Amino acid sequence: MKFIIYISILLLSSTEIQSQSLVPLYAKSGMVMSTRSSASEIGDAILKKGGNAVDAAIATGFALAVVYPQAGNIGGGGFMLIRLPHGEVSMLDYREQAPLTASPAMYLDSLGQVIPNSSLIGYLACGVPGTVAGFYEAHRRFGRLPWSDLLQPAVDLAQNGIIIDRRMASSLARKFDRLQQFPGSREIFTRAGKPLAENDTLFQKDLASTLRIIQTAGAPGFYSGLTAEKIITAMAKNGGLITARDLKQYKAIWRKPISIDYRGYTIYSAAPPSSGGVVLAEIFNALENINVRQSGHNSSELIHFWVEIERQVYTDRARFLGDPDFINMPVDSLISKSTGKKIFNSINPDYARPAAATIPRIIESDQTTHFSVVDAGGMAVSNTFTLNDSYGSGVVIAGTGILLNDEMDDFALKSGVSDASGLTGGAANAIAPGKRMLSSMSPTIVTRSDSIILILGSPGGATIITTVAQVISNVLDHQMNIRQAVCAPRFHHQWLPDSLAVEVNGFSSDVLQKLTQKGHSIKVVSVLGDVQAIMWDRHYQEWSGWSDPRKDGL
Repeated sequence: MKFIIYISILLLSSTEIQSQSLVPLYAKSGMVMSTRSSASEIGDAILKKGGNAVDAAIATGFALAVVYPQAGNIGGGGFMLIRLPHGEVSMLDYREQAPLTASPAMYLDSLGQVIPNSSLIGYLACGVPGTVAGFYEAHRRFGRLPWSDLLQPAVDLAQNGIIIDRRMASSLARKFDRLQQFPGSREIFTRAGKPLAENDTLFQKDLASTLRIIQTAGAPGFYSGLTAEKIITAMAKNGGLITARDLKQYKAIWRKPISIDYRGYTIYSAAPPSSGGVVLAEIFNALENINVRQSGHNSSELIHFWVEIERQVYTDRARFLGDPDFINMPVDSLISKSTGKKIFNSINPDYARPAAATIPRIIESDQTTHFSVVDAGGMAVSNTFTLNDSYGSGVVIAGTGILLNDEMDDFALKSGVSDASGLTGGAANAIAPGKRMLSSMSPTIVTRSDSIILILGSPGGATIITTVAQVISNVLDHQMNIRQAVCAPRFHHQWLPDSLAVEVNGFSSDVLQKLTQKGHSIKVVSVLGDVQAIMWDRHYQEWSGWSDPRKDGL
């Protein structure tokens, strides 16, 4: 395996992407991509020690809980796709659950209005965490190295401390008002009444102790015993709903991933309660009716078609998708080729359709993180997990170091009201006891002729799905290498709000003017997504990879 290196570049325009030979990182036997260099190095070391992709993914995930507390976590949840060397692809759902005493109107006041921040900040915002159960179940089924070996690097990082970098210092400053409300969070993330600053050392000794318990006892060390008692006590004292029964009954669930045929490739992504796979299927089944390459990468013509497709598929997301254990969904109809054709046929090539005219076809935060891993044997892992908002609910359970999620906001708190990501939901994603909230997380693996082509995913809340879709299209349709595909400028539309987000400096004034003339309302944003992607380069017969320059990955 070749050594990994640090690289930093500016976001390039579409013209620069096409004209420059942007060389990705290559490796013969294996690769780890995450949003933090120290976590990637830990996963890389596990591969070199003889671990497989699942082992490296688990070690990387636990390390991110220490070095990337904005989203890396043991107090949140997510989805993992695992492809075995013989080609079978499995999906592990370790999404958080609503507590068993949760109710549909729990965040509404006496007038039926949503109480501001009630689902975002504090103990009541927390869903039952799934990460530890998910990692433990993945290891039980597919791991090779001893479980304890996979946690030791994270224990060491938490115990010995990490240096606060510029990005973490900035994020702590932005969330200071939230974190300082809770004693356990103040103790860790602040000093002398101020957030930790760049070059300060972040010590997480309580988290190190909790990780040691999990290291010895496995998932039961989180969901029962001393750690569970501390969570339960804190919840009872502060108005939270998570109980011993909630923790005891939580299980990670194996599900069948969504499979999409696109121009001779097979795209696997997460099934409900993630909306990722279904929405990706609708996008690509509609896109298949367009000569994407001939239309030109990020041309006004092609972006218009993309956006009109996105309007419809995000409408369908809001109307139909939720937890499959609670509702019946027309998934087969939504992911069918005929639905994709109908979406395409409904598009006016000259004018944008107003959001109010986009109706559900009859047949739903930004602080998430993704990592991708492949090993020498051909096993691959695509994993996305989250706390929802940056630093989740802001609550660190005293004595544990566990930063808890605010995933309850991902439910439809009230039909027609948007969540923190701007996504609008309906009855399909209403709160119910034990229900898993709808997600946009889209860990994805692309194959052709039973060989891996791509492993990728991204954070970004509502923008995750469109980010992943554009990188896939950059590779499959525009024949970019993985560095070009990841660095290319992105755009996003999600039905409501009715605006087209474009990355700053990524699009020419001519393209933006033409889109405006078609009726699109343009909103310029700094970045969209943080892709961690690995690709098999058939020319060089090696793995190639790139970590998004929009963040500080490796």
